[in-house]
Amino acid sequence: MPGISPAQRSVVTDTTVLCIDPGHRWVGTQLPIQAQSSLFVAEWERSASPEDLAQVAQTCEVAGFDYVGVCDHIAIPERAAPAMGTHWMDPIATLSWLAAKTKRIHLLTHVYVLPYRHARVAAKQLSAVDHLSGGRLVAGIGAGHLAEEFDLLNLDFSSRGRVMDERLPELVLALENEFVAGFGASPRPTQQPRPPVWIAGSSAPAIRRAVDVGDGWLPQGPATPRLVESLKDRLARAQRPVDGFAIGHIAPPIHLGAADVDLGKYTITGSATQVADRLLSAMPADVNQIQIRVMANSLDEYCAQLSWAGAELLPLLR
Repeated sequence: MPGISPAQRSVVTDTTVLCIDPGHRWVGTQLPIQAQSSLFVAEWERSASPEDLAQVAQTCEVAGFDYVGVCDHIAIPERAAPAMGTHWMDPIATLSWLAAKTKRIHLLTHVYVLPYRHARVAAKQLSAVDHLSGGRLVAGIGAGHLAEEFDLLNLDFSSRGRVMDERLPELVLALENEFVAGFGASPRPTQQPRPPVWIAGSSAPAIRRAVDVGDGWLPQGPATPRLVESLKDRLARAQRPVDGFAIGHIAPPIHLGAADVDLGKYTITGSATQVADRLLSAMPADVNQIQIRVMANSLDEYCAQLSWAGAELLPLLR
């Protein structure tokens, strides 16, 4: 099976770059509009301004969320636009903007599509975000999933797995070292030896890459018991501890309290206790990073939901 060679693996630090303390569970969220399905996007989100997005991130920070995330798409093909929409913020530019508007909350690329960029370009961009934010970047890295988007960039969609295997060690090496192959790049990341790298995807190769190179794993959706057991088995065979390794889960959308309008059949509603019970019962116990998304029909309601979640829901999820 193609993969990351022992020589490539040797560039990675011997220990996991810890981001989540053992025994603790992170709770984060995506920015508004950052959803793979238009089912989970309210109309107000499509016209959210930069200041609106900053207000959301600041509300998350005050509410006690661990991170806010931004996805990565260049352009959406017409056949997928009805389901996905075409409004996707650039992750590097957006997280840099949010870095200037916040002080403590972590900033997650969820996810940065590495096959779209040279590994050194990726390292430069990610290092800059970590530097500008004072060491708050978490680099979520994925292979991409839209074939037409690869075609648009004159890239081979079928080769993206091989490209990931080649570029991930190069990326980590460049994040950890100022000089690589005779070339130096700074400013360096604030976090040392580098920002945490979480590998995204629910396929077997994605889980393999997470164990071989990453400090954590971001599933494409909910974390199932089968996927988590596969991850833990690979960690054990690689003699890597589970403690501190980020094991992610994407929860269904939620709305605390009664909703005035229909929020869709997938949205979990109720009190904080009711919502927490449903979320926790639907994910494996080993999950230590859960991403939630609130549903609301205005910016004010959205921020109110985040504040409510911070006060009552997050303590139950942790």
